Amino acid sequence: MTLPGQTAPSAPLQAGDLAAALDWWRGAGVDLHFEEAPRSWLAAPEPVATASPQPAAPRTLEPPPEPELITERSAPLPDTWNQFREWWLVEPALDNGIVDRRVPPRGPAGAALMVLVPYPESQDGDRLLSGSQGQLLDAVLTALGFDPAEVYVASCLPRHMPLPDWGALKRAGLGEIAAHHIALAQPQRLLLLDPNISSLLGHDPAKSGDPFTQFNHGGAMWPTLTAPGLDILMARPRSKARLWQALLDWTG
Repeated sequence: MTLPGQTAPSAPLQAGDLAAALDWWRGAGVDLHFEEAPRSWLAAPEPVATASPQPAAPRTLEPPPEPELITERSAPLPDTWNQFREWWLVEPALDNGIVDRRVPPRGPAGAALMVLVPYPESQDGDRLLSGSQGQLLDAVLTALGFDPAEVYVASCLPRHMPLPDWGALKRAGLGEIAAHHIALAQPQRLLLLDPNISSLLGHDPAKSGDPFTQFNHGGAMWPTLTAPGLDILMARPRSKARLWQALLDWTG
């Protein structure tokens, strides 16, 4: 900044020089910004011209397609437990024909206890529940006095499939398959490790406040206990304590 009649300084201005110059102008009474053109402070601001938005094209919301995990079967469900185990691994009407990742159930028919889970663990191959969930289940069964090898363990779905649409699967016939599986395995008791399985088998907790304690199918009846899934039990230790007490009461 130079004043009239002054030459520009040879050295750069410092912060103190600028502050002194501003003080000089304030002392002269110049402490506001002035404009020569008059302005009406009460006038409404002029509208800013903007391009008019184009109306969005109407969108048609269509319901998502239901899963094709179960298609029309070419033959009735197998009549025997051994035939069902083979059908479970090769039937193209099940799981949209995918057979390379299916996991068979394990344990003997006529077991004192059948454990039904939603689907295999992600790393399962020849053995159902071969990972951390299976270790937890085996520990619980052993503590209850069961030999894990003598417990029949099966899954509702033939391969690992997180977050399935249980309502759509029930409408597609998965509940009928699960019920037929239980009838062929002929266990003495039935433990369902996921509330979705009880809904699959016909129990609707939204319509009935009664717990699902008996599963009836084809004139037969099985004492039933429904508990949280193994993934929930692993994540919530308090659920393990509640399940343990429920199992003690259930098995006497």
